[in-house]
This record gives sequence, structure tokens and C-alpha cells, in this order.
Amino acid sequence: MMVCASCGKSEAGDIKLKNCNACYLVKYCSIKCQKEHRPQHKRACKKRAAELRDEILFKQPESTHLGDCPICCLPLSLDQSKSSLYSCCSKLICIGCALAYHKLREKVEGIRKSCPFCRQPVSSTQKEADRKTMKRIEANDPVALRQWGYRRYSEGDHKSAFEYWTKAAKLGDASAHYELSHSYKEGTGGVEKDEKLELHHLEQAAIGGHLCARNNLGCAEGKNRRHDRAMKHLIIAANLGYDNSLKLLRTFHAEGMVSKEDLASALRAHQAAVDATKSPQREAAEVYRNGALLKGEGV
Repeated sequence: MMVCASCGKSEAGDIKLKNCNACYLVKYCSIKCQKEHRPQHKRACKKRAAELRDEILFKQPESTHLGDCPICCLPLSLDQSKSSLYSCCSKLICIGCALAYHKLREKVEGIRKSCPFCRQPVSSTQKEADRKTMKRIEANDPVALRQWGYRRYSEGDHKSAFEYWTKAAKLGDASAHYELSHSYKEGTGGVEKDEKLELHHLEQAAIGGHLCARNNLGCAEGKNRRHDRAMKHLIIAANLGYDNSLKLLRTFHAEGMVSKEDLASALRAHQAAVDATKSPQREAAEVYRNGALLKGEGV
């Protein structure tokens, strides 16, 4: 029978035992008992909490923070030029679906250019696009909040940018966490430099599938000579198609820090991740776009 780690009371009647929120190793019947038992439990608690954190941190994400195209459901490419963000619904659409929709609907059927996902007309002016973005912000859309943070940052208002990124991060946006890590690293946005908060947001971004954040963690661990942790981070990023992490793994393999088997596995996973972002429709759209650009035409 589970009992309070401090006083030994078992759960009965009005007595309800609650887990230690950090480690889940022990239970307490009250906050008083938890505080009294803290000195005795502190070391084991910190050790187990760190282990639980690492289990989450080093779990291979199913996809990158970009996710899949909501139309074709294929993974989005890490190359940002191969997708477009629509302000009306904050959806990132791959080039294949966007061009296929636009060329079929607008060119053939003569319909006004609209969003491939929500079908709303595409904004003809920046003011109209901003109005749509603000509507998404009012609905607590994390993507819209993050994008508006970029806007404020580019205008030199770093404090407002930090506030928008904080709101987006609380809603689970990995890119917002990544930007907050930079804010705490550089001491911008009205906050002081804070290595702990920088690391916290970098880890949250990595957990959310942000590969640049994951790669940065690997580099940081390598500088601290914690090579096992560094290799884990780099392998996770390489497995999802991140070129920089794969290059680093090749370098570390040459230096004897990565086994031949681990490198070969990462190479296969990297290629599979890259191939998963390709499709005949996307390739055809890219050829069409490049040809239109060469002719000086809009896409």
C-alpha cells in the first residue's frame, strides 16, 4: 500500500496522496509533509527528475516542427522556399499543392486567387493581410503570434516581439521557443541574459522538432565535452533530414566519436526523411516556378 513518504499515513477517507510533481517517486498527504521530507528526498528527486527530462528530450520526434502539408499530408521541406504561409488561416502549404491549386483554379477556371486550404481570397494589400493576421492573433493562433513577433522584431520593437513569442511558446510553438532562447542568450526584448532560460527554451524547441535548436544543443554539449549527449542530439536532427547535423556526424566519425554503424543508420534515416518530402507534384511545381522566375513572371 502506498503511504506518505513523510508521516507514513495511507490513503483512506479524506486523506488523498499526491505524487511529487518533479520525480513521481514518492507520495505525500499534505504540502507540510512534502516540505518536511524535502531535505531527505532532494538528491533522489533531482536525479530522477533529470532522468525523466532526458527521456523526453532524447525521444525521436515523429516529424519536424513544420509538420505536414495540410492538403497532401506529406512532410514539409526544411527549405522554406518550397512552402508558403497563408495569413488567412496560418497554414503552411507546400509548393506542389499551392501551385496546383492556383494554376487550376485561377488560370483554367478564371477564379480569383484564393487560399488552397480555407478558400478565402488572397490578400491584395499588406493592410488586408495584416488585418487577417490580427484576426488569427485574437483567436490565440500560435503561428500568427509568432509571425507578428517577427514583424515587430524587424521593426526594432524587440520587447513586443518577445511578448508575442512568449504567448506563442505557451501555446506550444517550437519556433517561438527557439526565438526566446536567442532573446535570453543576447539579453534582448527587455530581459537580462539568462543561460538557464536560454537552455530551457532551446530544449523545448528541440522537443517540438525544431532541428536548428536540436543541432545547437548538440554543439553546446560537444563544447562541454559531453560527447554522448552531443551525438544523441545530432543523430536525432540528422534522422529528420537536417544537413548540418549530418555533416557534423561525418566529422565526429572521422575523429572516432561516432561508430560506423551509427553513421550509416543516420545516413539512411536522413535520406528517407528527405525523400519523404518529395513528390511528382512538388517537383513539377518547382520546375514550373523556376521557369516562371527565369521569364520574369509572377508565380
